[in-house]
Amino acid sequence: MIIALDLDGTLIDSARDLAESISEMVQDYGAAPLPIDDVVQMVGDGAPILVRRALERAGLNPKPDEALARFLKIYDRRLMDHTTPYDGIAESLALALRLGPLAVLTNKPLGPSIGILEALGLRGFFSRIIGGDSEFGRKPDPAGLLSLQSLAPGDPIVMVGDSPADWKTAVAAKVPFVFARYGFGAAKFGAEPPDTTFVIDHARELTSSLEAARAPIVMR
Repeated sequence: MIIALDLDGTLIDSARDLAESISEMVQDYGAAPLPIDDVVQMVGDGAPILVRRALERAGLNPKPDEALARFLKIYDRRLMDHTTPYDGIAESLALALRLGPLAVLTNKPLGPSIGILEALGLRGFFSRIIGGDSEFGRKPDPAGLLSLQSLAPGDPIVMVGDSPADWKTAVAAKVPFVFARYGFGAAKFGAEPPDTTFVIDHARELTSSLEAARAPIVMR
């Protein structure tokens, strides 16, 4: 079994650092800071889209590439101010390794993704990390997820995530989806949660849900 996990909202709670970095960026352009809850709803589709949404929300119109570079520089400085792994993540990843190789599939650029995982002592759990700036593009494009087949040819793949982008990626790749309902991206589903029976409300439920997701695959 190959287990692909989203980063922000699934492995780590990075909401405050992302929101404060975005607010600092728009303030640099003369706008008021944005509420954390508003920024959280913009997260999940990659840094360029996050920046675009924030600029629109703030009524700003700088050059997109310039604004993106400014945000990434700010975020790199704030990367670990408040970001933490969700409670129980390290223990759950150690248990999940018994089921097969682990990978991170995120729309966050690769550099900060690796930096956060190393700072939190989580990097060693993962055989591969795919960022949103990779050759595979960003979720919900399933190319990155499907590329993980090389970690264990012939083994089934399971996607774990908290947001619609993760869910759509799993659907596009035709693989089971484990919904991390505790993550800050879960609110983006609104009144229509993802159509999956594999739902966890705490990181410590990960292994049992993965085993349940694996069972119907094995039975086929």
